[in-house]
Parts: sequence; structure tokens; C-alpha cells
Amino acid sequence: QVQLVESGGGLVQAGGSLRLSCAASGRTFSTYSMGWFRQAPGKEREFVAAITGRGTSTNYADSVKGRLTISRDNAKNTVYLQMNSLKPEDTAVYYCAAEYFGRIADWANTYSRITYWGQGTQVTVSS
Repeated sequence: QVQLVESGGGLVQAGGSLRLSCAASGRTFSTYSMGWFRQAPGKEREFVAAITGRGTSTNYADSVKGRLTISRDNAKNTVYLQMNSLKPEDTAVYYCAAEYFGRIADWANTYSRITYWGQGTQVTVSS
């Protein structure tokens, strides 16, 4: 069982930055691919970014490439999402996700195999 707790959301002006964190419980953190999804009001949950267990590979949605960066610290059981040059359309609840040896290339198309989710953290970008 893995528990995920997000933090770092908030209100920021367009062009600003935020860093989200997701702390995971358990002793096998490096065996889990980790990622971030987001859901805006009235819209479906969408993929944002993902990283493999050892951090050797990443995957990003086209809409965030060059602005958002995912990273992880396996010694701290934590995954991060550095968000720069934020836009109002980035406003959403951001969810941390984990899948045991997950294929992050698939996450842009489906999240049906993702096993664990955090409770979400709100990010609001004002114009």
C-alpha cells in the first residue's frame, strides 16, 4: 500500500512559479513510476508529466513542455513538479499518481492502470 500526499499548491499570477511536492509512504519508492495529472472544473482528468522509478526517463504533455519539470528524490520518497511561466489555463486540481513499474509512455493515453492517487492540491493562476 502506498499513500501519496501532495503539497505546494496555491494562488499565483500568470507568469509566476510554484513547486508541487508529493510525499509517498513505503520502502519501495524507486519501484514506482510517478507522475502528475490535473483536472479543471468541468473537464476530464488529463496527463501532465511522469518519471520512471530511477528518474532516468520522463514524459510530458505537449501543453506543459518547456514550462513544467518533473523530478524525484528517492532518498526522500518525494516527487516534485516545478511549474514555471504559469498560465491561467494551468488552473486545476493537481493529482500525484503512482504505478508499480509503470509504463509512463502510456500515461498520456490512459490512466486506467495507475494504482495510487493523492488527494489533490489546488493550483490557481490569475490573469
